[in-house]
Amino acid sequence: MFDYPIKFNPILKEKIWGGKKLNKILNKETSRGDLGESWEISGVKGDISIVANGKLKGFSLKDLLEEYKDKILGKKIYAEFDADFPLLIKFIDANTELSVQLHPNDELAQQRHNSFGKTEMWYIMQADKGAKINIGFKDSISKEEYISRLEEGKIVELLNFEEVKKGDSFFINTGKVHAIGAGVLLAEIQQTSDVTYRIYDWDRTDDEGNSRELHTALAIDAIDFEKKNDFKLNYEKIKNTSSKVASCKYFTTNYLPIKGEIQKDYSNLDSFVIYMCVGGNGIVSINGNSEKITMGETLLIPAENKEVLISAENCELLEVYIE
Repeated sequence: MFDYPIKFNPILKEKIWGGKKLNKILNKETSRGDLGESWEISGVKGDISIVANGKLKGFSLKDLLEEYKDKILGKKIYAEFDADFPLLIKFIDANTELSVQLHPNDELAQQRHNSFGKTEMWYIMQADKGAKINIGFKDSISKEEYISRLEEGKIVELLNFEEVKKGDSFFINTGKVHAIGAGVLLAEIQQTSDVTYRIYDWDRTDDEGNSRELHTALAIDAIDFEKKNDFKLNYEKIKNTSSKVASCKYFTTNYLPIKGEIQKDYSNLDSFVIYMCVGGNGIVSINGNSEKITMGETLLIPAENKEVLISAENCELLEVYIE
């Protein structure tokens, strides 16, 4: 039924911390101001992705899931999520620091927001010299110490910062404080959720002098105050081979560098597959029908498609699915 890779129109988001890299490096066409995010595949209410190519052009992701169900998602995934797409796929450009934030787990998010929690991962596509991210605390702290430092405006003193470069990858569990630093361009894979608790926003204001809302009270019960070295992901980089970067119950992400031609066999996988191009370009084919993918583009392979041909002179993909 699905005889070609599906591409969606990116949903572009202006942000107070956004920049020009989504346009200049990833070729996102826009006449708008500073772009912070490109939502590549989204089932978030109010921001549903629209098909950009082929015979399904103009259909929404929601339309496809309601019509074709497990043929897109896979049987087990459809049984759990029905017509809700379980992942949100983004590219993010931080020209200045994002707020220090965290995300609640599934239980809290359901209780408070009727939403899923937000477990996520980052793959660094480009970073300016000296660029850093915040991830976690320097040391384990008590709730009381956290509150005291927050009230004193000294929360930054507690944070752990990591310098980053292209190819670095990080896993962000729910409850872990984090912030993308200035000068970082990355790919993000996450649960479908837009629930974020901001705890510090670098004392900045908008053009009218207003500060963004903080979620101090909501965040207290959601924060993991323990120092945990569970965030840096190590993986192999073997040509024409899928090497696991991250794996959890919400998603699996592999790094797949391609030179030449490879045939992917997904006959043992009951899931859709997403390709995010994080370097170079290539051609992805299903049943002889091809779609080009270039750095900054994303393709969806429906679950019913078990054989995919990929060819490239030089292409780096993130291969995402649910095991």
